[in-house]
Amino acid sequence: MAQAKGPDNGPMGPDTGPRRTDGAAVRRAFDRREPAVHGIAEQAGRLSEVCRDMAARFQRGGRLFTFGNGASATDASHLAVEFMHPAIVGKRALPAVALGNDSATLSGIGTQEGFAEVFEHQLRAFSTTGDIALGISPDGRCPNVHHAVAAARELGLLTVVLSGGAPGDAPAADHLLVVRSADPLVVKESHMTLYHLLWEMAQVFLERYGTELIA
Repeated sequence: MAQAKGPDNGPMGPDTGPRRTDGAAVRRAFDRREPAVHGIAEQAGRLSEVCRDMAARFQRGGRLFTFGNGASATDASHLAVEFMHPAIVGKRALPAVALGNDSATLSGIGTQEGFAEVFEHQLRAFSTTGDIALGISPDGRCPNVHHAVAAARELGLLTVVLSGGAPGDAPAADHLLVVRSADPLVVKESHMTLYHLLWEMAQVFLERYGTELIA
């Protein structure tokens, strides 16, 4: 096979032509993500508080309800199954339900009540005051996430929101974790990191402190 030639008809090395361009593009892609990653690390104290409060609710018998739209609906499902069926053998299974999984319920509520009510309606039917409501909204402006979180606070649930963009766009919640990026891909990737940390550290609190969480 003939070797690829550069502009001077010499062989293309690691610092010329498409190889160099591809490497620069990858570096730019990493650079675009770096502020968001550092932003997550800067929220370590807040993240610890969220996990402690979630662990305390689980210790009391509470359940986790997750919700989001579009791709965030799949994130909500992913998060729920992490708690319900941990990938790490021996970790405690914790009750969690993704409210976007039942298409019949979503379409039924959406047809009669409007799509903005699809999560709130379910929370009012299923939840109790000891539960946790966790909404995911990449830009913080999803009406049905806002409605559900507001209803959850009214009902006495612990409320957690993973958002992106400006903090002022997100619904008021007990705990707000914001990825400060306008890039939806970066926000989604950072949300995945955040909810994996929520699962991991909630397990740590339960294992280390157990009944002390509700003392």
